Amino acid sequence: MLPVRDGAATLDRALRSLAAQTFGAFEAIVVDDGSRDDTPALVHEWEKRDPRVRGLRTEPAGIVSALQLGLAEARAPLVARMDADDVCRPERFEIQTAFLRRTGLAGCGAQVRMTPSSRLTPRGAEYEAWVNAMTDWDAVRADLFVECPLAHPTFLFWTHVLQEAGGYRDRGWPEDYDLLLRLWRAGHRFVAAPQVLLDWNQDGARLSRTHPAYSIDAFRACRVHHLCKSLLAGRDGVAIWGAGPTGKRLALECLRQGVAVRGFVEVDSRKIGQTIHGAPVRDAASVSACGKVLHLGAVARAAGRQAVRSAARRAGLMEGVDFVAVA
Repeated sequence: MLPVRDGAATLDRALRSLAAQTFGAFEAIVVDDGSRDDTPALVHEWEKRDPRVRGLRTEPAGIVSALQLGLAEARAPLVARMDADDVCRPERFEIQTAFLRRTGLAGCGAQVRMTPSSRLTPRGAEYEAWVNAMTDWDAVRADLFVECPLAHPTFLFWTHVLQEAGGYRDRGWPEDYDLLLRLWRAGHRFVAAPQVLLDWNQDGARLSRTHPAYSIDAFRACRVHHLCKSLLAGRDGVAIWGAGPTGKRLALECLRQGVAVRGFVEVDSRKIGQTIHGAPVRDAASVSACGKVLHLGAVARAAGRQAVRSAARRAGLMEGVDFVAVA
């Protein structure tokens, strides 16, 4: 599935990377979401040139609608994602298909190279390393509520799994993250194949950098929603490890969604004894006073998350059961 709107400048290169796949038995469903540039003509030329390319054209309705249309039209047992400004390595489909069949997973992603490298910031490089480390289920499960663990343009999933999950939804937050969290809640597993198979364009104009559905606030709302549907069942609320900006914003989102914040846990002695959003700040030795809660490690950077994880283990909390890392 390749949704596109006004992507004529990059679409030809993306389709050429698909046409060069060593695994040739595929259909490229290009969903044109109301383009006003030369995209329709380019898709039509590709349809005449390569019978594996099938174009669908709709009025502008947004990426979720385009993805749902592509999924509904998928005729193969496996469905892959691709964006009009990214480039696949020739062996992508061959490697991912073999990996999926070998592992028995519901789906997989792949490692990526973020481009252009000249614009890659230190924070971007940190994220690239993080998403490329999601190659085993333990890593994915541990950081599932930190970020979307698979790069969306690398998705390859069994079609029936996505259809049974209801496909993509427009909830005002990232549709790919929402989908993976629903699949996790249904008991499915997914990891990244341990090879770089996609050049992932990070140009500033792409939707994930400009649309409010991909904002930090939207990601946070998505996480809390799915925690409410899963690990928070039977709990009396949350205790938030970290009373800095990340923890405070998480607390406000929990309260907005009706989740009680029973306390904050801090290692900074200067904050202990304070009250934030009506909840007391305690030290790690006093976590039992929070009651029957889910503990959320709310630290933005990787080093801080690891420190909080270690402190939670020392306090007798089990990760994935009593404690979850949340960025």
